[in-house]
Amino acid sequence: MASDQRAISQFLEMLGAERGAAENTLAAYSRDLAHLSENTPSGLLDIDRDQIRTYLSLVRKHGLSARTQARKLSTIRQFYKFLYAEGIRQDNPVVGIDSPRAGQSLPRLLSEKQVSRLLEVAQRHADEKPDLKNLRCLALIEILYATGLRVTELVSLPLISVQSGAPYIYVRGKGGKERLVPLSKRAIRAMQGYIDAMTSENSGPDSRPKSGQPGKWLFPSRGTKGHLTRQQFARILKQLAGEAGIPPGAISPHVVRHAFATHLLAHGADLRAVQKMLGHSDITTTQIYTHVLEERLKLLVQQKHPLSKG
Repeated sequence: MASDQRAISQFLEMLGAERGAAENTLAAYSRDLAHLSENTPSGLLDIDRDQIRTYLSLVRKHGLSARTQARKLSTIRQFYKFLYAEGIRQDNPVVGIDSPRAGQSLPRLLSEKQVSRLLEVAQRHADEKPDLKNLRCLALIEILYATGLRVTELVSLPLISVQSGAPYIYVRGKGGKERLVPLSKRAIRAMQGYIDAMTSENSGPDSRPKSGQPGKWLFPSRGTKGHLTRQQFARILKQLAGEAGIPPGAISPHVVRHAFATHLLAHGADLRAVQKMLGHSDITTTQIYTHVLEERLKLLVQQKHPLSKG
């Protein structure tokens, strides 16, 4: 319905302008609300509480996880809160609807040995054939595992966010919030080697950009965005995983991000520090990893407590 689309557009415009919502976030909200519009006979502006409950039951019957159901309901809540605040609706039909319980399950995880194999394969390719493609692959993997960046943050890093030899990078995350993320020595070397190769390639007699828009993005591409896309990087990662003996279906950039956080905590990192590096605005989001801390504390008690030997 045209009225539904107008309301959705107004809502998305508000999220982008006032909250600095990322492009992927806006796309997800748009899909959720379009799906609701398609599955309600009365349209979004006239839907009532019972119809929303019926829709949520439909979503549940399709086998979607409690977490996905909760996300969809969160989108619907924000949408109708906006419509009510703007006077587009005189009531909020979502009031009184409870969110489904979402378990705190972690996504698939990579062991430290698996990540080491992944890095070894990328390093071997870069050593055997140090061209721009292999050096870029190595830099991507090293930076991702060293920082735990969201994949969108990684592929869209501006070149200006990187200072030569600096042990950190500037990252603009969700909501336009900036944070300083430290880099490992390995990541710094890989990134600098890649930048040197990119600069050399684009400074020859042929002045046409060979890799996209040099000088603007750290990982430029000739695509419409001007930088490497998350889908392109996911394909690179899966190909590398296959060579490292890791099932391609068991890996994604998000899985490597979780490996970063899990491995840091397993080696004694503070939960607050990990929260800052991941760019979580709320510590409760980071607490999904507390199972790692619990296991470490159990081991500590078993090994160090004076009565554990009895």
